[in-house]
Amino acid sequence: MTLTDFFIRYPKVAIAFSGGVDSAFLLYAGKCAKADVTAYYVKTQFQPQFEYEDAKRLAEELAVPMKVIELDILQDEIIKKNPDNRCYFCKQHIFSAILQAAKADGYELVADGTNASDDAADRPGMKALAELSVRSPFRECGLTKDEIRRFSKEAGLFTWDKPAYACLATRIKSGEPITEEKLKITEAAEDFLTGLGFFDFRVRMTGNMARLQVKKEQFVLALEKKDIIVDELKKYYDAVMLDLEGR
Repeated sequence: MTLTDFFIRYPKVAIAFSGGVDSAFLLYAGKCAKADVTAYYVKTQFQPQFEYEDAKRLAEELAVPMKVIELDILQDEIIKKNPDNRCYFCKQHIFSAILQAAKADGYELVADGTNASDDAADRPGMKALAELSVRSPFRECGLTKDEIRRFSKEAGLFTWDKPAYACLATRIKSGEPITEEKLKITEAAEDFLTGLGFFDFRVRMTGNMARLQVKKEQFVLALEKKDIIVDELKKYYDAVMLDLEGR
């Protein structure tokens, strides 16, 4: 089955939309297939502002409606405790909210951008998707991440080379409680490094220490900017370290 075949078979689809590479191309493919598609963006404390802005921009460029669902994800005590399978519970909340909103809008089918390169064994959230009967057209059609990037580039989508981005909660070590303050600190730190020219990096939090994971080709930049990085991040963390294994 091709992606076009999927949308011919299912011409009315609610798209779980994050503003990332995969969901952006899925939305584009649905629009090109002349399917009735609406993007559903769930806004929680785990999503940084730039992801929301990217999602809005892409939906506007495609002239596809985008519904924003506000969700206080930290109301769930299990998620706050941050167990190893936190993603499972988070996906349950997010996609349950999408399913409810989509059904109210007349959509019976919800699809997401999980692709054929994603390893189900390493993603507890995919268990939640299966339990909620969320469809993943890319996996069903055998489309990999590299293919999606290539097709996105050919389509002229600005998301085509966007680095893979995991939510802010992944910066906090499993077992350490998640708080709104920790998430805001992480977002501020990563926004600052982005402004310095870093890309596809992480600022991990362990205790109150920041561990910078940057691409090895950006080690030189990290050393050049060492003083201003330390000065800024010490406003939030007790210590700042560079992970020499790189990202």
